[in-house]
Amino acid sequence: MGKHYIPNSAHKDEMLKEMGFTSIDDLFSDVPEGMAKEFNLPEARSEYEVFTELNEVLSQNRTVLEMPSFLGAGTYFHYVPAHVKYLIERSEFLTAYTPYQPEVSQGMLQALFEYQSLIAELVGLPIVNSSMYDWGTAMAEAALMSARVTKKRKFVVPKHLSPEKKKVLKTYTAGPALEIVEVPWDERGQLDIEKLKEAVEGAAGVYIEIPNFFGLLEEKVAEIGEIAHEAGALFVVGVDPTILGVVEAPGELGADVVVGEAAYFGNPMNFGGPRAGIFAIRNGRKLVRQMPGRVIGMTKTEDGKRGFVMTLQTREQHIRRAKATSNICSNEALVAVAAAIHLATLGPKGLRELGETILKNTAYLKRRLGEVGELAFDGVNFKDVPVKFEVPYDVIHERLLEKGIHGGYYLGKHFPELGEAALFAATETTRKEWVDGLVEALGEIISEAEL
Repeated sequence: MGKHYIPNSAHKDEMLKEMGFTSIDDLFSDVPEGMAKEFNLPEARSEYEVFTELNEVLSQNRTVLEMPSFLGAGTYFHYVPAHVKYLIERSEFLTAYTPYQPEVSQGMLQALFEYQSLIAELVGLPIVNSSMYDWGTAMAEAALMSARVTKKRKFVVPKHLSPEKKKVLKTYTAGPALEIVEVPWDERGQLDIEKLKEAVEGAAGVYIEIPNFFGLLEEKVAEIGEIAHEAGALFVVGVDPTILGVVEAPGELGADVVVGEAAYFGNPMNFGGPRAGIFAIRNGRKLVRQMPGRVIGMTKTEDGKRGFVMTLQTREQHIRRAKATSNICSNEALVAVAAAIHLATLGPKGLRELGETILKNTAYLKRRLGEVGELAFDGVNFKDVPVKFEVPYDVIHERLLEKGIHGGYYLGKHFPELGEAALFAATETTRKEWVDGLVEALGEIISEAEL
């Protein structure tokens, strides 16, 4: 007792022979060459020693409350009311159990039903699932669904799409061999309508975002939807839901499918996850039966009491594998519940005030950044603002960090045509003095670099 069993050489050889291997290395033959690495781990330490060392490493982190951060591009610092965390940490919600089974508690089912109802009202479409992993996987599932519904193999997206989302999309669509066609932006950072008309023929779906990756509000959303429908494609709109208090709902603009990121409500940044992807569709049996995920419905018990059930379940464990339309198995239900609590707290008035505050803060950030750099595009920005610099941005970013400021997202790596450009972000939490400090620091760094 107390000692781990370590097989001797004879036992090891016997075990390998039983498995049909000749060496330990054979166990890792499926790992691509160059992927396996020596870890060179230190000698074992006590739990307390490990705790103190990790604590020292973690103490080097600086949170967004300790230093101004303008890094957006999909992950943003939003304020989450204190009661949201309190409520989701109650034992009725906080559990390691995956609430995907029909025997899940009525309380969780009702909470998810409320989430669906709130999102449906928000995006302007009647049917919402609960929910996807995140925005990127929701978009990728929408591409797969478009192909199943239309029997076509092409999905059209903007070239100015988040590199992370683009990778997820290509991963999801590689197996089914869907063709991903990218449409460039025009001189104003908007989707090029004429190029879209050339690309849309034979498409299963057309995807755009509100706002787009450059933070710009696309001005011809309804027209893009008409072009998609004329080509027999589904119109898929990705939306940052925090903007929906100040712009028209995508469902009102012709969207057949709406995806987005629900975790912007009720959830901290959490290093980019976990999240909860929005997935909403228009009514119609054709779309409903092809929608991934699960849908919670309200019904009545035998004695007439209100009850909640899983109306639609599309996992392979519920239906024949060939007919399954979802690979979601550990759904982010707690994240969705947190989003529902936050949304219910805001209400229509609070949601409008949130959107207006973000627009105002973004406009101030954009105006001030225009004093030290070249604004990449004209138009209305929401959260993100792309700015070009004459100085290499890696130099600017390092110097900003030295000054206690986290700069923007470097665009040059994925969009080299923009040059030394970065995407700076503002939300309702961005303070005027942070923006002023950023601009002052940028001015000093650029002046020093030009000497």
